[in-house]
Amino acid sequence: MKGLLLKRLIICGIILIIAVTCAGCSSILEDETRSESLHITSQNERQPAEQIEVSSYEELKAAIIEVISEHETSALMVVYSYDGNVQEDVDRAIDEVMDSNPVAIYAVEEIEGIVTRIVSYFEIEVNVGYKRSKEQAESIVTVSTERYLRTELQNVISDYREEVVFLTSLNVTEEDIAGYLRETYYQNPRTIVMMPVMVVNTFPAGGDNRLIELRFVYMEEASVLQQFGTSLAGYVQRNALAAEGENDGEILLSLVENLVGACSYDLGAARTISEHGVQNLAATAYQALVRGSAVGEGFAMAFKALCDELRFDCRVVLGYFGGMVHAWNIVSLYGDFYHVDVAMCSVNGVETAFLMRDIDMIRGYYSWDFENSVRCNGPLTYNDIVGIDTEGSEDEENENDDENDDENDDENDDENGEENGEENGDEIGDEIGS
Repeated sequence: MKGLLLKRLIICGIILIIAVTCAGCSSILEDETRSESLHITSQNERQPAEQIEVSSYEELKAAIIEVISEHETSALMVVYSYDGNVQEDVDRAIDEVMDSNPVAIYAVEEIEGIVTRIVSYFEIEVNVGYKRSKEQAESIVTVSTERYLRTELQNVISDYREEVVFLTSLNVTEEDIAGYLRETYYQNPRTIVMMPVMVVNTFPAGGDNRLIELRFVYMEEASVLQQFGTSLAGYVQRNALAAEGENDGEILLSLVENLVGACSYDLGAARTISEHGVQNLAATAYQALVRGSAVGEGFAMAFKALCDELRFDCRVVLGYFGGMVHAWNIVSLYGDFYHVDVAMCSVNGVETAFLMRDIDMIRGYYSWDFENSVRCNGPLTYNDIVGIDTEGSEDEENENDDENDDENDDENDDENGEENGEENGDEIGDEIGS
């Protein structure tokens, strides 16, 4: 009896142990399952994409322009309430943006908008492919005034950059910009060694609001031109400080004499240059001051650089001498203007081309844009600066010349000078060479 009772107790204990064990296993399995279920949910959790809500055609077009301006490659738009065919309007908005928006025309290669209907609203997926880099798009310069455009243009060519893009509503043509480039170069010979060849593209071709892309080509690498500029700045400073004199006239004469002593006229190079502003080192201030050999334009740029250093009013004149492309300077001295051709001072002597009047230049077979230049009829001559006294018939002749200048020169001198220059081109060219 006792043995039977003991067996029952043992069996009950075993059953209890099994029950407890099974209950524990079940709990563990449930925890593991719950844990796995939570983990899977976390892994598959999807963050909602940032969406742009639009409700009209104008908002839709503005949103597409914004995507392009931010150089985004894709965007998601939603429409909850819209009056019209969404897909048709998306296609029309894309066409209008690509036809009229300057940034889109300049930067975008292709763009598509895919419309999907989702129960009670529309989802628009916009994808954009670009033909310009984000850096190029971000470097676009917005200009609203001509002065700012000129300033930015000067900064670009002073750094010898290869391109710049302006966004503007200014009514400027390709010819206008080419004129700004030339003026900027000839006004800044101390900081711009060489004028680049420029290619202009506009996006779109017409309209009030456009992107103007300027691409520049130089005969030397930017790093080389920057080194040239550093050398030039040093030579300009040293040569300007070397000028001596007790008054402005003597200082100007000293600048001319020092430049003549440091640079020779390169006739061979002069005969190969057919237009102003070509990329030829012989036509630069660098070649004249640093390397000591230049054509007329090189002399003129160097002399202006020296005058700028000493704050003299000096301008570069682009014209012709004896039918050949040539350049010289106009300077202001004591309130009057005079021509100074340092290249011909080098060839024929300083007294032959220093402080010349318009009539002197025209008689000497020079021609230039007479109508758009200041009048050079000052009373001083080379002899006045060096202190040589001239009397008699020469004074009377000068007085008569001045009277005739006032009456007739403004109307006839430029035309006559140009004709004489063309007729005597070969003869004058040979004379320069001798």
